[in-house]
Amino acid sequence: MNFFPMISPKSPSVLLGLLFVSCAVGPDFKRPNSDVPASWSFSKTKVAATPADPAELVRWWRRFHDAKLNSLVEQAIDANLDVKIASARLNQARAQRQGAAASFWPWLSASGSETESHVNGSGPGSGSFSSYRGSMSAAWELDFFGGNRRNLESATARQASVAADLDATRLSMAAEVALTYCQLRSIQDQIAVAHRNLLTQKRSSEITHERRGAGFASDLDVVNADALVANTQAQIPSLETAASKSSHAIAVLLGLPPTDLSAMLSAAGPVPTASAAVPTGIPSDLLRRRPDVRSAEAAAHAATANIGVAVADLFPKFSLNGSVSQQSAKLSDWLSPSARASSFGPSFNWALFQGGSIQANIHMQQALRDQSVLAYRKTVLTALQEVEDAMVAQSNEYKRRASLAEAVTANRRAVELSTKLYTAGQTDFLNVLNAQRSLLQSESEQTLSNLQLATNLISLYKALGGGW
Repeated sequence: MNFFPMISPKSPSVLLGLLFVSCAVGPDFKRPNSDVPASWSFSKTKVAATPADPAELVRWWRRFHDAKLNSLVEQAIDANLDVKIASARLNQARAQRQGAAASFWPWLSASGSETESHVNGSGPGSGSFSSYRGSMSAAWELDFFGGNRRNLESATARQASVAADLDATRLSMAAEVALTYCQLRSIQDQIAVAHRNLLTQKRSSEITHERRGAGFASDLDVVNADALVANTQAQIPSLETAASKSSHAIAVLLGLPPTDLSAMLSAAGPVPTASAAVPTGIPSDLLRRRPDVRSAEAAAHAATANIGVAVADLFPKFSLNGSVSQQSAKLSDWLSPSARASSFGPSFNWALFQGGSIQANIHMQQALRDQSVLAYRKTVLTALQEVEDAMVAQSNEYKRRASLAEAVTANRRAVELSTKLYTAGQTDFLNVLNAQRSLLQSESEQTLSNLQLATNLISLYKALGGGW
């Protein structure tokens, strides 16, 4: 039975026409539907919002106005080993796409040989013989049903997905460096708080010793004062260890030995702060701005194209084939027309029965496409949640920090008043002790709140996708 008309090798224009008018089998990709709200829930938060500006988001860490932070983040984006690994994966994906594109070009090969044979005996066929042979062959697969085009489409989408993964790695690295740097500054601030309170507590301890010598204070007052000093001193070594670990972590993030940045980061500095006005834009901006969302969309695109690659295996594959060969017994006769042989013509290959493996592969690719679509929708929902969580956390932390500032002011006043009253013999040492403990706790919590504000803001910029 003749399923396809014969095509004359003398009419290549017919083949080219069929090649370019043919359609690609399999479904065309469309961005999966996802439930994205029209706006953020700003009515429930007090985080200031402004329209999204990619230029501001590209270098979001510069909004903290810290020169060292800027330098560290920008070094990490290029020098971090995870970024370099992701960049190498992108080079791999580009090479794979080039390999997929190569299927549209003819294949050309050449071979040659010189053979010497020896037949023993004295008959007419005996003696030594030489032969020279050279050949060149070409083949061109005609992509009538679009299997190669779908394969190139899939490879292009995979390259886009890997490129987005590189952007996601850079974004994560920038956020990780910024978070670790802020943690280091917070720890240094906590060390300063501990030293400052330690001086106050030591002065109180000296007063209790003097008052006991004069018969106005008990041994219990002295012991309590000394215990508070010792407890505060005990906090400092642990904080110094944490500071060193943060410095080491930053160096490793920059691809450096752990102690290379110790000298540069040893000088204490404040926790970086930035304006509360964040260029959030609208939720739908995340679909094109967040690298993980773009990667998930491209992965779904690649999976959809792979269905077409699998469906194309149901149809015959047509090729144009040609070859030219030269063979002679003498090297001087090798180029003579009589030594030449050539062939040219179309051919096809059709897998008529493979036990259902082609259909099984189609079903598998459809299932992989469904998984990638669901993964895309999950990624979008996670992105929306991260932005909303960061905005709520930031709004509430501003409120918390305002209350802590009032508590610090009140506790400082309490320490001052209780110390004066105790020195004048108008109150017992327990009030001084409680006031000093409360001051240390409130100042430490205020420092941690400053860190939390920076952490929440970094998380919000990361959730928004940065500027990549």
